[in-house]
Amino acid sequence: MIEKWISLLGLAARARKLVTGEELVLKEVRRKSVRLVLLSSDAAEQTKKKVLDKCAHYNIPVRIVSDRTTLGQAIGKAERVVIGVMDDGFAKKMNALLDQ
Repeated sequence: MIEKWISLLGLAARARKLVTGEELVLKEVRRKSVRLVLLSSDAAEQTKKKVLDKCAHYNIPVRIVSDRTTLGQAIGKAERVVIGVMDDGFAKKMNALLDQ
């Protein structure tokens, strides 16, 4: 069974409320336009540190989720390590689903 947060991520992708890729996500974090950052559990240590530090500095929540393949498949693209959710509603619902 597909987890609900993965379906929601796909929906957010179709609504164009996501930004993917380390550089783009960090750029949007600096602008404070990202509401939630999803980081794959198999990201490189350097990438994890950079994303976690930047998000902590700008007070943006980060969730470490499944692997890069799952993240990529959820949005219909190749493997993704970092995804930023730009929409408040999607971010809140995704956080709630990840807490279950």
